[in-house]
Amino acid sequence: MLVFTLRRLNLFIFTFIMLTALSFSLSFLFPGDALTNLTGQINASPEQRALLAEEYQYNSHIIKQYWAYLTHLFDGDFGISIASHLPISSEIMNLLPATIELSVVALFIAMAIGIPIGFLAAINHEKIPDQAILFVSMLGYSIPIFWLGLLAILIFSIQLGWLPSAGRISLVYEIKHITGIQFFDILLSDSEYKWQAFQNATLHIIMPASVVAIAPMTIFIRLARTSMLEVLDSSYITAAKAKGLTFWQIIYRHAIRNSLVNVIRHVGLQFANLVTLAMVTEVIFSWPGIGRWLIESIFQRDYTAIQGGLLALSSFIFIVHILTDFIYAALNPLARDRKHGA
Repeated sequence: MLVFTLRRLNLFIFTFIMLTALSFSLSFLFPGDALTNLTGQINASPEQRALLAEEYQYNSHIIKQYWAYLTHLFDGDFGISIASHLPISSEIMNLLPATIELSVVALFIAMAIGIPIGFLAAINHEKIPDQAILFVSMLGYSIPIFWLGLLAILIFSIQLGWLPSAGRISLVYEIKHITGIQFFDILLSDSEYKWQAFQNATLHIIMPASVVAIAPMTIFIRLARTSMLEVLDSSYITAAKAKGLTFWQIIYRHAIRNSLVNVIRHVGLQFANLVTLAMVTEVIFSWPGIGRWLIESIFQRDYTAIQGGLLALSSFIFIVHILTDFIYAALNPLARDRKHGA
């Protein structure tokens, strides 16, 4: 396990260097002055600009400039937003929890529904239920998320009036910002209306999380189906049949557990896809997350925010991917081996 951890640590360091190098190079590729793109201070006086140039080693070699940029990142200095004139780090800390909350709920929905359906398709292999599930999953994966989001608002918000169409919680509830995760902040608050607020926040997240979960859900269906078919075709399942175990005993005692291990290794990759979908969904449902903020920054040509937001979001996705690898390695000892864990 130590060798596996060191390999993942080296991978994280290498990926972080690549991400920061890409973010740093964007300041030279964007229109305008590179120093302004890095710091976001468009109205700096000549004295302030000279000080910033010295801090960022702007007149030195490119390697020294990159090292100065890294130093500011490690100090939590991502620059100042050109549009809002607020520190990028504070904006990220305020907005990222909303994206995490939406993505985690969507991931839970995708796994809780997609994996059992995939197992059901595998159990009924090449039968009508299997073919129907594959058809529906392919259809769900093909639907554009922006169209699905607007359709959901039209049906469930406008016509039926079951669910709210925008925001994280109604304005009538004043919940103090503690962690940034709405449900945690509600539970930690001392408001006498906390349970009404919790119910209201749940209603607000159901529709956007479900829309985000559709595409990953279809992928989990196919992954779970493939994994279950591989397990059912393995030698130890044949041995279990020879011992006299019934089909459903084999499914519950052996097949499901081992199939889940193979599905978990793909969770990190699907989470990256899910966060990308959440960025579009946040715009449709006016969800105050970092994805919506990034898209607005692109329209506003806020280059400092684009650099900092992409770096923060990419780092978060990669950390989730690394954690998923550790969970998979803990469940499957073969993954810690040099041949399997590379």
